[in-house]
Amino acid sequence: MPAAEAPGPHRLAVWGDPIAHSKSPALHAAAYRVLGLDWEYDRRQVNADELPTSLAGLDASWRGLSLTMPLKEQAFRAAAVHDRHATLTGAVNTLLLDGRPAGFNTDVGGIVDALADDGMAAATSVRILGSGATAASALVAAAELGAERADVRARRPERGAALVDLGAELGMTVSVGSFDAALTPVDLTLATLPSGTTLPAEIVGALAADGGVLFDAAYAPWPSALATGWGDAPVVSGLGMLLHQAIRQIRVFLHGDPARVLDDEASVLAAMRATL
Repeated sequence: MPAAEAPGPHRLAVWGDPIAHSKSPALHAAAYRVLGLDWEYDRRQVNADELPTSLAGLDASWRGLSLTMPLKEQAFRAAAVHDRHATLTGAVNTLLLDGRPAGFNTDVGGIVDALADDGMAAATSVRILGSGATAASALVAAAELGAERADVRARRPERGAALVDLGAELGMTVSVGSFDAALTPVDLTLATLPSGTTLPAEIVGALAADGGVLFDAAYAPWPSALATGWGDAPVVSGLGMLLHQAIRQIRVFLHGDPARVLDDEASVLAAMRATL
């Protein structure tokens, strides 16, 4: 992966559709202030059809991009090289524009780190709600937590075939079903449904009854409808994922490596967390 240092001014942004709700500009701005970097980070509404033309219009002042829905799969195709998490999931949420575009998926690490913040470092069995790009990241995160079994629930179960194949590659057993099919207990539920999704109360009750800890990637609005109906079990907000995937993006934009810890990273994280 490209790893050039970038001390001078650079342009960065988060792209997606919708994008007005994004907290990424505030997160990144706080980090760059602590790091003493004169970097500009903005937001731009870009839909999937517009991505190739929008990328082609960027000049040499652009250091990188954060990509959110619905651009992660298109960004994967736009990248010339990929990190392991991007390769596994077929999704890119970070592009480093240093020579040939390099694609990274920092969502996987963001999920693992968010759960670790809440004291969950391992799981044997998980349930994943949803079957899109974030569901693939959730499945890889589950494998990194040691999960051996994943139960995927989706409105259109046929879309889960790729997750079954990914599970086999990860050494996991993955089953796919509808939301109202019979359930078996799991340690952890990873919800990757779009923000604002509301499931029927009886389905939420059944999912919560034996669903273990809930991690809900949705954070706007918070608490989500799913989190509100989860009962007494622990609930982890997607804001933790947002924070930790962003710190990994900043490592990429600065060093070209999502695993290379920043100087005084604790202070950077504290400044970012204060914006949430």
